[in-house]
Amino acid sequence: MAIRTAVVPLADVFPLRWEVLRPGLPQESAAFPEDAGPGAFHIAAFGPGPSGGAVLGCGSFYPEPFPRPGGPAGTAYRIRGMASAEAARGHGYGAAVLAAGSREAAARGARVLWCNGRAEARAFYERHGYRVHGEEFVIEGVGPHYVLVRELDA
Repeated sequence: MAIRTAVVPLADVFPLRWEVLRPGLPQESAAFPEDAGPGAFHIAAFGPGPSGGAVLGCGSFYPEPFPRPGGPAGTAYRIRGMASAEAARGHGYGAAVLAAGSREAAARGARVLWCNGRAEARAFYERHGYRVHGEEFVIEGVGPHYVLVRELDA
């Protein structure tokens, strides 16, 4: 069965983002300045259920240039707030969010997708065509990360 995804308001994905990415921290720690910016959009992946199911995967996408020299050229979108509910991990919800977000970003003119991905998520992104750009770095309070990038088909 295909996982249903949709572009949704931030309020629909925020609870999962906070629960997974900022556990034990204040709610505002999961709010990003880009959330309401022009061109921003949020993707939800829904579990099964008669009323559409719960949000089991999410991600937010923002128009933002690739931050490092020597990177790919073209209109870029940054991914933030990628999260899957613990019970849903390994069942395709993250992949569904990436695929839907890639389609939506491409429809908005993106040629490049990138993120500061957590080190433990590196293999996930690489399985979906992303490559590491540069060395590992640490975001204080969150842990080790990589810049990961993928060029979209024209």
